[in-house]
Amino acid sequence: MPYLLPRTTEDWAFGPGSMLSGVTASATITAGQLLVVSGNGTVAPSTTNSTSFVGTAANSAASGAPVSVWIGGVQRLTASGTVTAGQTVQAAASGAAATHTDGTLDAAVVGVAITTATTGNQFDCLMTR
Repeated sequence: MPYLLPRTTEDWAFGPGSMLSGVTASATITAGQLLVVSGNGTVAPSTTNSTSFVGTAANSAASGAPVSVWIGGVQRLTASGTVTAGQTVQAAASGAAATHTDGTLDAAVVGVAITTATTGNQFDCLMTR
């Protein structure tokens, strides 16, 4: 089940996107982390500048366990550094997301922030891939 919205009556009315199932965690995963393809049918939390982004973890999983992945939609991500609404964001270490500088490794972009957050806090992101 999604851990996303609604949180309060003031929240956006949006959905989490589509669900991908049938993949296996190749490392410990926490719900909400950005995930990348790590092997044949496996995913792991993103690292800095990951370009093999696949989606956001729908559930926590130990290495070797099945994990479901949200693809697209609006996701709640954890900020690595300050993220401001309207900025493009990219995969960062530990399954977090950081602001992106246009023209530098554009393949790492995962979406556009629609709320603002500081390091370690969550923000809402419209996933663009």
